[in-house]
Amino acid sequence: MSVTSERGAPDVATRPAGARLRPAWLRGWRRILVGAGVLVVLLSIVRTVTGATDLTSSGTVAAALGLAVPIGMAGLGGLWSERAGVVNIGLEGMMILGSFGAGWIGWQHGPWAGLVTAVVFGALGGLVHAVATVTFGVDQIVSGVAINILGLGATKFLASLLLTGTPGGGQTQSPQIKPIGTISIPWIGDPLRTLERKNWFLLADLAGILRGITTDISWITIIAVLLVVATYYVLWRTPFGLRLRSCGEDPYAAESLGVRVYRYKYVAVTVSGALAGFGGAFLAIVAASIYREGQTGGRGYIGLAAMIFGNWRPGGLVAGAGLFGYTDAMQLRSSEAVHALLLLVAVGLLALAVWSALRRRFVSGAISLVAGVVIGWWYLGTDTLPSQVTFATPYVTTLLVLALASQRLRMPKADGLVYRKGTSQ
Repeated sequence: MSVTSERGAPDVATRPAGARLRPAWLRGWRRILVGAGVLVVLLSIVRTVTGATDLTSSGTVAAALGLAVPIGMAGLGGLWSERAGVVNIGLEGMMILGSFGAGWIGWQHGPWAGLVTAVVFGALGGLVHAVATVTFGVDQIVSGVAINILGLGATKFLASLLLTGTPGGGQTQSPQIKPIGTISIPWIGDPLRTLERKNWFLLADLAGILRGITTDISWITIIAVLLVVATYYVLWRTPFGLRLRSCGEDPYAAESLGVRVYRYKYVAVTVSGALAGFGGAFLAIVAASIYREGQTGGRGYIGLAAMIFGNWRPGGLVAGAGLFGYTDAMQLRSSEAVHALLLLVAVGLLALAVWSALRRRFVSGAISLVAGVVIGWWYLGTDTLPSQVTFATPYVTTLLVLALASQRLRMPKADGLVYRKGTSQ
């Protein structure tokens, strides 16, 4: 018989020989992979039933990946900041600064120079937020809103000053930026295209997904993926990351152990702005090849929602950004596919109702049941959706996901609290 600790885990000293405890990160990624596999099967079933091939086509997947990157980078920036205890509502403004920097320098000196400038501009926005919140103790929400207003106003002024009269540019946009280049995995694109066109159950869907993520991938996308991996390693596998996260959990306890809390908060918020600026650079350099006023389109806020959906973890953040990017791609590519998604949502809500009932959560189960029946009736009673509903799909998805995920979330304990060195809590 094994002895258990207060948390219910087998005691290390009494654990049977040969028994291994899987690391938390492995269990987390395993859940994500299992969830992704189930989602692909459900999408394949819905595609087969409805005939909406755009649900898993390579074009849709490629578009979703491109739309997920700026959201993911904004969310990753929010992760750095909030893990250190500073709420960063100003991600949108930092993305705006980054997109302008990429457009202003990118058309003159090339996309890589534009990318570096975007990161620097975003970091400057983060630094302003850090000075206001960490040093002067300004309310973090107020400071974030001010950064958003400042980013929008500053770029309007700078665009009128620096871009007016440029070839193809003006007060609201920059001249064209040269392409940054793409990369594809060789020898698999054509076979995957052939298999995708067969429309076979599951195989065609897997082929479309694989082709979408292995063909004509921007170098900035690859760097973004590496940044997610680097963030996980730095924050969860290094002493630096442990100290930074301790500032978001209990800065006073961290201070008592010699952690320079102010320094770590400054680093985290500045990196947060740099990552948001990186997301803005993607919009200007890859998505549009031009800076255009208003091109962030609220993606900083959606990135913040993706971070919350991901429970302040990189893996969950990736899943949230992918989900929001996918629904955004749907409304851009195919209203028929968005209509087919109603069937998927209805089935998912009905399954959630059954699961809630088995766990004796009858109120949430009843709500899920009613919502599932209503959406299922909506799908069966219509052939298309109004354009307004199709356009609002990513934003409605954001609200629904946050509502459903709210019960399992755990934010850093000191997130949003003002810290003052040498004082008591």
